[in-house]
Amino acid sequence: MDILACPMCKSWPLKLLVFEEKEEVDEGIIVCEKCNRFYPIMEQIPHMLPDELRSRDEDLSFLKKWAKQVPKEVLQRGKPFNLASEKV
Repeated sequence: MDILACPMCKSWPLKLLVFEEKEEVDEGIIVCEKCNRFYPIMEQIPHMLPDELRSRDEDLSFLKKWAKQVPKEVLQRGKPFNLASEKV
């Protein structure tokens, strides 16, 4: 985590929230508190892609699955997608 920076705004350090962990982080989220972007960790793989390469359906599905653990700020105003924008 010490060397990771946000692919969009280049800010660091990033915040790591672990939802499921065995030997490694299986499921979680990496959050850039500067630009409010989130990067899901699924099946031990951080999906740290720029906005144009992200999957809206995959990101929204992840947010719904982990809605109780994801910070409200990310759920409501996270970039590039959030649950509030799903209704648009």
